[in-house]
Amino acid sequence: MRIVIAGGHGRIALRLERLLSTRGYEVAGIIRDRTQGDDLREAGAEPVLCDLESASVEGVAAVLQGADAAVFAAGAGPGSGAARKDTVDRGAAVLFADAAERARVRRFLMVSSMGADARHTGDEVFDAYLRAKGEADDHLRTRLGLEWTVLRPGALTDEPGTGRVRLEASTGRGPVPREDVAAVLAELLETPATAGLTLELVSGTVPVDVAVKDVAGN
Repeated sequence: MRIVIAGGHGRIALRLERLLSTRGYEVAGIIRDRTQGDDLREAGAEPVLCDLESASVEGVAAVLQGADAAVFAAGAGPGSGAARKDTVDRGAAVLFADAAERARVRRFLMVSSMGADARHTGDEVFDAYLRAKGEADDHLRTRLGLEWTVLRPGALTDEPGTGRVRLEASTGRGPVPREDVAAVLAELLETPATAGLTLELVSGTVPVDVAVKDVAGN
């Protein structure tokens, strides 16, 4: 199974790449800075150079050819302004979803954000971020060729993962280690029955595999 991850050098993506590669998957991570390639190789992933802010749908579809699943884990990052929230958190996510559909990639995971809402009001950069993520999520839901799942984590931390989470349609706000987000993403990839769901994620008491099975109805 080949899995392509957008935002391949991100703090969630590197953890996910390492986890998937240890499970025997073929993993590729999209980066736009070739100097990050060694970090991906160390995580067990193939680095693929592509700038999602300037690429075409056709170009990204070519990168995705032969993939069984795609994960959008890119983000404009801290310190970026409202303009890049739009070009990355919305624009690149929309492009990646369209390209995945064109490349006939069936499984698609979107790493979104708790509170994402295209109708969110406010003039701060974080307000623009929540709108951008909400618009990207809304667009993904229109891609009928994709078996998509939207994951909306709470406040991300770099604390060690506990392997125990709360994963529901609505959890309420709370923190969650990036390590546990990666673990949930890996389980979601292996659980196609979660397609069509938008899920919130925070730290909790339920083992990751059980939490995913519960939302899948298994």
